[in-house]
Amino acid sequence: FRNSSSNNREKKKNQENQSADVTFILLGFSEYPELQVPLFLLFLAIYTVTVLGNLGMIMVIKINPKLHTPMYYFLSHLSFVDFCYSTVVTPKLLENLVVEDRTISFTGCIMQFFFACVFVVTETFMLAAMAYDRFVAVCNPLLYTVVMSQKLCSLLVGASYSWGIACSLTFTYFLLELSFRGNNIINNFVCEHAAIVSMSCSDPYISQKIILVSATFNEISSLMVILTSYVFIFITVMKMPSTGGRHKAFSTCASHLTAITIFHGTILFLYCVPNSRNSWLMVKVASVFYTVVIPMLNPLIYSLRNKDVKETVKNLSHLKCGIFEV
Repeated sequence: FRNSSSNNREKKKNQENQSADVTFILLGFSEYPELQVPLFLLFLAIYTVTVLGNLGMIMVIKINPKLHTPMYYFLSHLSFVDFCYSTVVTPKLLENLVVEDRTISFTGCIMQFFFACVFVVTETFMLAAMAYDRFVAVCNPLLYTVVMSQKLCSLLVGASYSWGIACSLTFTYFLLELSFRGNNIINNFVCEHAAIVSMSCSDPYISQKIILVSATFNEISSLMVILTSYVFIFITVMKMPSTGGRHKAFSTCASHLTAITIFHGTILFLYCVPNSRNSWLMVKVASVFYTVVIPMLNPLIYSLRNKDVKETVKNLSHLKCGIFEV
C-alpha cells in the first residue's frame, strides 16, 4: 500500500511538472501572412455578430411574454451555448492572428478542449430536444402544453448540459493520463483531441477509442431522435387536408431543420475528411465553420424567419429611438 501511494504521489508530481513545462503552438493560418489582417477583421466581425445576436436573442425571449414557450426556452439555451462555445475558441484565434507568439500553455490548451467539448456535446443534444419539441407541437398539438411541461423542458436541458460535462470530463481525464514533452506544434487554430493526442509521447489508444465510441454514440443517438421526430412530422403534415395547414406546420420546423443541417453536416464532413497533409486546409476551414460561423448563424436563422422575434426587435428599436428623441 505504501508503494502504491508513493507511486501515485510521484505520478501526480510528474503531471504537475509536465503541465508547467509543456506548451503547444497553434499554427492557425500562419502559412498565409498576407491574410492575417483580413482574417482578423473577418473573424472579429463574425464574433461581434455572434455575441450581439445570441445575447440579443436571449434578451428578446426574456422580455417578450409571447416567447415564453418551450420552443423559445430551448432556443434561449441554444443561444447561450453558442455564445459560450464561440467565446472559448474565437478570442484565442483573433489573438494568434495579430501576434507572432502563438503558444498556449498545457493547462490553457486542455481547458480550451474541455469547455469546447462541453458546449459541442450540449448543442448536439439540445438540437435533438428541440426536434422532439417540434414533433409534439405538430403531431400532438392539443397535448403540447401538457406534454412539454416546464419540468420536462428543464429535465431535457439539464440532461444535455450534464451529458456534455460528463463526456468532457471523461475525455479530459484520459488526455491528462498521457505524457507530453517540450513544445508541440498543432496545425490548427484550436486545441482539438486528435491534434493533442498526436503530440503525446505515450500510447493514446485508449483515449482515441473512448472519444471515437462516445462521439459515434452522441452523433447516432441524437440523429436518431431528430430523424424519427421529423419522419413522424412529415407523415402528419402530409395527412393535413389544407395546404395552408401544411405550410404553417413546415414553417415552424424550417429554422430548426436549417440549423440541424448546417451543424450535423459540418461535423459529419469533418469525420469523413482523412487525416492527411493534403486535407489539413479543409479541416481548418470546416473547423472555422462549426466553431466560429455556426454560432453566428443560429440566431440569424431563427430571428429572420420568426415574426414574434422580429416584432420584438422592432418594438425595442422604436423604444430606443423614442428615448433618444426625448
